[in-house]
Amino acid sequence: MSKIIIYTDGACSMPSMKGGWGVVMQCGDITKELSGFAKDTTNNQMELTACIEALAAIKKSMPIEIHTDSQYVKNGITEWIITWKKNGWKTSAKKPVKNVEFWVKLDELNTRLKPEWKWVKTHNGNVLNERADALATGEIAKNR
Repeated sequence: MSKIIIYTDGACSMPSMKGGWGVVMQCGDITKELSGFAKDTTNNQMELTACIEALAAIKKSMPIEIHTDSQYVKNGITEWIITWKKNGWKTSAKKPVKNVEFWVKLDELNTRLKPEWKWVKTHNGNVLNERADALATGEIAKNR
């Protein structure tokens, strides 16, 4: 059975707060790219959106490997979310979790699809990560 390999990235331009997200998905010899734009956003929201959009685009159950250069996303979905949910979406410091609406969506997709999460160092020559970055920053450039 083939595996879907996903690379995601998000970007945000300061001080305009315009953001973009990009996704590169590969399954066998098929490659699909997704990207989008948001006004008044943050880099973390764009990183989360890229992962949400990538997983939402998957229509059938199969092994998935998702690569993100965001420690925030990787650690959030694989570690921190367990405590957040136990604490009613509060941090260990009893403060509301930031970007909770994004985390809830990502958690639903993560629970259903059970992807394997991997962290990749940013701007380190990984072609697919660089392409996801180019898609994200390209969305900001298109919407100046």
